[in-house]
This record gives sequence, structure tokens and C-alpha cells, in this order.
Amino acid sequence: MDTQAFKRSLHQSDRYNRRGFASPTKRAQALGEAYQSSLIASIRDNGYSLKHGRLEVKLAEAFGFCWGVERAVAMAYETRKHYPNERIWITNEIIHNPSVNDHLRKMDVRFISEEKGIKDFSGVKDGDVVILPAFGATVQEMQLLHDRGCHIIDTTCPWVSKVWHTVEKHKKHTFTSIIHGKYKHEETLATSSFAGTYLVVLDLEEAKYVADFILGKGDRTEFLRRFAKASSPGFDPDRDLKCLGVANQTTMLKSETEEIGRLFEKTMLQKYGPQQLNDHFLAFNTICDATEERQGAMFSLVDEPLDLLVVIGGFNSSNTTHLQEIAISRGLRSFHIDTPERIGDNDNTITHMPLGESIITENNFLPSGDVTVGITSGASTPDRVVEDVIQKIMKLSDSSVLAS
Repeated sequence: MDTQAFKRSLHQSDRYNRRGFASPTKRAQALGEAYQSSLIASIRDNGYSLKHGRLEVKLAEAFGFCWGVERAVAMAYETRKHYPNERIWITNEIIHNPSVNDHLRKMDVRFISEEKGIKDFSGVKDGDVVILPAFGATVQEMQLLHDRGCHIIDTTCPWVSKVWHTVEKHKKHTFTSIIHGKYKHEETLATSSFAGTYLVVLDLEEAKYVADFILGKGDRTEFLRRFAKASSPGFDPDRDLKCLGVANQTTMLKSETEEIGRLFEKTMLQKYGPQQLNDHFLAFNTICDATEERQGAMFSLVDEPLDLLVVIGGFNSSNTTHLQEIAISRGLRSFHIDTPERIGDNDNTITHMPLGESIITENNFLPSGDVTVGITSGASTPDRVVEDVIQKIMKLSDSSVLAS
């Protein structure tokens, strides 16, 4: 499929909208009224620090809503105002934040159901309005909705669109796209749909496995088994790993994406030599600025003297889990929660999700005595949610249960 030609025809349709219905100024104002926090603003003004009795809170200097997320959420809310009586659908969660998605449900926005990775579009009819979330949608989904006569409101983050453009360049040059990402993630599914031949690698370990195969150290049968669900149909490692381009899911860990890029450049240099490198390797910067800023701020925060750290964001949020990884890499006692309600009101418990594990409840969340708590949040988390978490921690620090 010529994905670039399809996008051009889609963008020219009078049933397609990627600009929204309000000016950027009004959009920011409306979103600010819904999600901004005066407490967070005052903490920012105070050097990202708050003292409250025995408690000190230190905020990361970049956290929470990014521009792409703000735009997507505001456009979704605008859509309901613009279409007050039409049936409105969304192909995925607008962002990975439970409170924002619950708000949309209360506005009678319907979510496309999914079972075993297959979405059910049978309820979507001609004339319905369908929102594409910040992560984007696959080209096949867009084609289906366009052919069905739906009004499409596209809130895809421009950084995600940039990655699509990159893999389309790979395809034009008949290069295989190596996508650093999670093959089941909505964004990576969308990106791979715009690619030609592709292979998704989760992390540096998987990238090294692929690099070893390129250099003749792997087993073909094992390779095909390992990447059966993370590669394009009919992928042949002997044929399809000769010319590579690197791209990434925009929410992955920046340092790891860069390391994977360097690894494949070095691998192709070793295999083909410097004179032929450009014939076998392409690299474009597809790392999201907001992701980079938040990860950089997290690295600065974990260098501070902290007793514990709380990371706030949806449990299915990729960028949030990578913030948690940074805390773990420094050996910090850290907790990933999705809502303020995960912190007990009076019993000093916290219900959280350790990296790669199931949700657990832990006692003795706040230690007694003076305590310094680091706080950050993923790009899908409103400031008001961060405020509510801080308020609960402040209340807990005042509790006589903890006084000693």
C-alpha cells in the first residue's frame, strides 16, 4: 500500500480534521481550567520544592502533560462540543491516564472494544465521528473509517507522525525498519503499519541478539521464533537484515534508543565497511523532545538526596514505566501509582505496580522522622492529579500513626 498517497487523499477529505475546532490559545485556556493546579504552580515557583512539617517534596523540573498530550485531550473535548448529538468513538484510550479517559466516557464518547488484539469496528456507522488518539492509529484502521464514511478527528501527536514519515523513508529506500518499541503498544502498531519490512526490538538485549545474527552468530529458527509477533509478515532475517534504518516508539528510554542506533551502525560498519555503510544503514532522530526532557529531569531528580520516589501515571503508560526504570537503576525506593487513591488515607499503605510485576499493597510507605519524597509523573498525567498525590502524602506525614 502506498501509505503516503493514502495520507494525502485522507488529509484532503472534508471528513478529516487534524486541527481541532478552537484556537490554540482557547484550547490551552480550557485545558488549564480543567487540569492545572495552583499548588503545583507554587512549588515550581519555589524551586520545585515544598516543605511541610517533617516532609519535604521535591518535584522533577519537567513532568506531566506534554504539548502533544494537551493537544490530543483538548481536541477530544472540543469534538464533543462540536458534535453534541452525533455518536462519537475513539479507537484507543486518548492517552494512558484513567481520569482523562473516564471523563471522556462521561461525555458519552465510546471506546472501540478489543479482544485478543482485534478491535471490533462493527458498531461504527456511516456519519459517526471517530477520534484517533495521541498514539495514532494504524493505516488499515484509517482506511476502514474513511471508507465507511466516518468523520475522523486526528489527534495523533506530531512526533509520532514524524516517526511514520521516517519509516516511510526506510520503505522508499527498501530498508528494513528496526523499531525500538513494544510490539503490542498502540503507537508501535501504528508505526509498523506505515513501514514496509520491519522488526521491533524491545531493548538493547534484543538489539544485540539481532546484531549478532547479522554478524553470523545466530540461529535462524530461533530468530524467527523469537520475533514471530514482532516482525512484518514473511520476514526473512537472512534477506531483510542487509539494509537497516532505525526508528523508535517515541516514549522509549532515550539513552537506550541512542545506544541501539549506535550498535546497528557499528554492526553494519563491521559487516560492510566504511565505504558501503550509507548503502546499508540509515538513521534519523525520532526521539520526542518532551520524552527527552522528562527523562533528563528524572536523572537530575534521582541525583538528589531522596528517601523515596513516587512516579505517577497510567500503569500501561510506556513513558511512565521508563521513568520508573531510572529510579530503579539508582537503587531508589520507588513506587509507580496511577491515581491518588492508591495511597491509604490513614493506614500508611501504598498500592503500586513494581516494574514488570502485578499490583501489590505495601505497608509502612512513609518512614517516621524527617522524610524527603521525590515526585514525577508521566506525560499523560494532569498537574491536578499530581497535586492530589502530594496532598495525600502531606496528610499522611501529619498522621499521629507516623509521629515518632
